[in-house]
Amino acid sequence: SAAAFAPAQTGRVATDLAVSELELGVTEPLGVYDPLGWLETEPEAFERRRAVERKHGRVAMAAVLGTIVHQNDIEFDGYLSPSANLKFSDVPNGVDGIRAIPTAGLAQILAFFALVELAWMPASKYDGDYGVGYFGTDILDPENKARKLNVEINNGRAAMMGIMGNMVAEVLTGQTMYEQYAAGHVSPFGDGQGVF
Repeated sequence: SAAAFAPAQTGRVATDLAVSELELGVTEPLGVYDPLGWLETEPEAFERRRAVERKHGRVAMAAVLGTIVHQNDIEFDGYLSPSANLKFSDVPNGVDGIRAIPTAGLAQILAFFALVELAWMPASKYDGDYGVGYFGTDILDPENKARKLNVEINNGRAAMMGIMGNMVAEVLTGQTMYEQYAAGHVSPFGDGQGVF
């Protein structure tokens, strides 16, 4: 029904931020976007879902930055795997790069993710404040903190859509983001001769 797209009534969720989690990430004209009605049927799960959204947004922002850096051939010197004689510069750009990493390297990456998830940034810490501050400083003004958290959530949402769109476009076209822009192929649905 049309009520699913109407702005929901904002309530307060208990957090350590002195701001309402429901107010963070709210963008007009949608307000609180809850088309499945989970805020009313499962309100206790909201904080966990928001924490997962925040964490996925942070990972996606790092992924977008990593994609841009790597596709501009800014890479570490030296070897990714000396035993396999694999240099960082030998790893192909784009989605296929993951296939070039040896199995032991992938296991190390997954072990590091597990350590971060379980020890340093546990999923049970819903407020997203892991004690590292904002570039080493703490934000004491609640209004300024709410604004920065709002920016982080919305940028994370954009990054999640961006990295997913980048991967899908790369699989559809066979070209990395850099190759698509360099060749003028900005639309995967066009004939490759420009925007459309």
